Parts: sequence; C-alpha cells; structure tokens
Amino acid sequence: MKLVEKAQAKLEELKQKYNGLDRRKKCIVVGIGCLLCCVIMYVWFGIKTDKGTRPKQRGGAPLVAVYKAERRDMGRRVTLAGQTVSDASIDLIPKYDGRISDVRVDLGTVVKKGDILMVQDTENLDISIRQNTASTRQAEAAAAEAEAIYNANFIKAEADFAVESNRYERNLHLYEIGAISKDQLDVLHQKYLVSKAAYELLANQHAEGVASAAIEAKRQAALKEAYGTDALKKQRDDLIMRAPRDGVISYRNAEVGGMAKTNQKVFTLVDNSHMYVDCSLSESDAAVLEPGVRLDVKVESKGITLPGRLIFVSPAMEDGSRTYKARIELDKGEGWEKANLRAGLFARAYANIVQRSKAIFVPKEAVIKRNGKTSIFIVRDDLTVERRSVRVGLINDQMEEILEGVNEGETVAVTNQDKLADGVKIKVDEDYHDPSHGEQGIKS
Repeated sequence: MKLVEKAQAKLEELKQKYNGLDRRKKCIVVGIGCLLCCVIMYVWFGIKTDKGTRPKQRGGAPLVAVYKAERRDMGRRVTLAGQTVSDASIDLIPKYDGRISDVRVDLGTVVKKGDILMVQDTENLDISIRQNTASTRQAEAAAAEAEAIYNANFIKAEADFAVESNRYERNLHLYEIGAISKDQLDVLHQKYLVSKAAYELLANQHAEGVASAAIEAKRQAALKEAYGTDALKKQRDDLIMRAPRDGVISYRNAEVGGMAKTNQKVFTLVDNSHMYVDCSLSESDAAVLEPGVRLDVKVESKGITLPGRLIFVSPAMEDGSRTYKARIELDKGEGWEKANLRAGLFARAYANIVQRSKAIFVPKEAVIKRNGKTSIFIVRDDLTVERRSVRVGLINDQMEEILEGVNEGETVAVTNQDKLADGVKIKVDEDYHDPSHGEQGIKS
C-alpha cells in the first residue's frame, strides 16, 4: 500500500510540475516521451521476431547436392507430336464430262479394288463404237481384196514370164538355123523382157514379204480404224469409274441425272489399312533421329498406346515452317482393330536417343557460366571444394557433356554454388535425385 501511495504521490508531483511548464516545454516533454516509447517497442518486438525466425546454423557448412561423374551413355529424350495419316486419301475425278446414269456407293461404303462406283451415259459412245467397228471391217475387207488381186497378178505374171521365156528360147533356135528373121526374134525378145520385168517386180516383193503400196495403204487404213475403235472402247471404259484400291468412301458428290465435270471431284476414297503419324521436328531433334527407331505412340483421343517405328526423317528442311518432317508407321498388332483409328487424330511419342556412348557428363545445374568462362566445383574426399575450368560438349535437356576438366569418378557440386569458393567445406545433401537416371539408351 505504501508503494502505491508513493507512486500516486510521485505521479501527482510530476503532474503539477508538468502543469507548471509553458506550452513550448510541454511539447518537448511529450515528444521525448513518444520517442522513448517507439524505441522501447522496436527493441521489444525486434527481439521476439529474431527469436522466432532466425535459422539455425549448421556449423557454417553449406548443404550441397553432389553428382559423381562416370562414363555412361549420354541420352536425350525427343518428343514427336503430330497427327495420324491414312495410308491413302484419293480424290476421284471423272476423265470426261458426261451425264451420270448410275451411282453405286454412298458415304461410308466399304469398297474393294475394281468395284464400280459410278457410271456415265455411254449411249453415244456405243453408237460410235459400232460405226468404227463396221468401218474397220470394211477396211480389212478392202485390204484383203487388194491382196487377192496382188496374188492373182503375181500368178499371172509368173505364168506370162514362163510362156514368153519358152517362146523366146524356141525362136532363138529357129533364128540360128535361119527359119525366122532377125526382126521377128527382136519382137519376141522384147515381149520376153517385159514379162520378165513384171514377174521379177512382183516376185521380189513376194520374196521379201513386202506387199504393194496399195495393199499396205489399205492394211494401215484398217489398222487405223481398229485403233480408233479401241480408243472409243477405252473411253467408254473410263466412263465407268472404279475403285483404284480397297477403302472407304469418305466424300460423295454424285447424283443420277447430274453432270460429271473433269475439274470437279465426285468421290474421296480413304484407305486406313495402314496408319502413320506425321510429325514436325526441330533442327536439333532431326539431327539425332534416324529411321528404324522403335517407339510407343499414344493416341490422345482414343486413350490407347500402340507400338510403332520411325520410317522417315526428311533430308531437307521445309521452307515454310523451318522444320523437318518425320513419319511413324503404326504396327498392326494387338489392339489395332479395336482402336478404329481415323486420320487427323493427335498422337505423341517419345524416343530416348543415345547422343554419345561412354561420355562424362554432369547436370546442367553444376555448370557455372560467368563472364564467358565455364567452370564447376569439384568436391574432394575431405568435402572441401575446388573451382575448376571445364570445356563443354553435347547438351540435352538436363545434362551437359564435359570434354575437359573432370575425370571419371570425381564428384561435382550441383547446388548452392553461390556459397562456395576454393577450400570451402560442405555438407552433402543425401536427398538429391540424379536427373540422368533412366534417360540413357534407346528402345530396340
């Protein structure tokens, strides 16, 4: 009680002294009091904060993840994404203009090679074919007649030559004995020469198998008519549109009575008996991929994964996209029929490629690149570190190949390099996950 009374008395004394001060001095006292209160609060709350948030020191050694460099196959994971592509998608266009007389397929019709899809009107062509057939027969008959006349003339010339030859021989004997005059012999000799020339002309043609020009002309006329008939038959055949291969009709623009135009497609035939995935690759991915790689392809919309094989990587860059084209062939194995794949479905595949066999490489985080210099920290057996310059080779998503500066079996620091310097001792982070695990190799 005495302490309380003393405090009250002291407070009353201070109050009286304060009331006795002028206004200027009162402001100074109030200001000093506020300043003292702020200092006390700052110190009090600052101490409490430090006690609650300050991290515990671990003997001053930074916690560092480490990686042991060993010679292994340096791999790279390449992503191939694209769309499924049919084995064939063929637009069918009429070869000739004409009216459509019959359509035998509809959308979704499954057809076999050679099946009739559409027929155009052939009535006029049928008439022309019959006319040409008659003309061909007429020309063939004319050629046969000319050949018969030629053969008859040959037989006659042969007989005439034989007669004149015998006659000349007999009269030559008579001239020698003086039975006939020289003029008579000359007349007979002239007839002999004429018959001989006519015979030899036909005989030479017959022996060489060459008919006369008249016969050859008639034969060629007959052939021309025959070829004309064949052309009309071929044209008639082209008016009957047939399936060029097995497939499914995915487009139809043909109706009976309508006109078919040579510049307008009437059907599209799609063959899904084999399926591919066409992808676009960057320059770096195309450089490491080669045909023959086996990989699994996931068709996103179907939720299935099918085995496949890379069959093509373009040897040249596409001008428009500045990428390389690649094609994956899907295997027709288990699950193919149930998949019921169509063209245009999004698909994705991954290929693990060996970039370099038996290489020394480290995680990207271990490599320090500053001011044009590349270095890493080597962890010694006593857990002290040494900064060392290195030369880098191949680089993938997670690792960098070290060509010079790291020996096989040495350990490098991967994290907390900003706290490291030559001779600094570290503590090893045992929870570090090796990023290169499972990334080497290629599916065979």
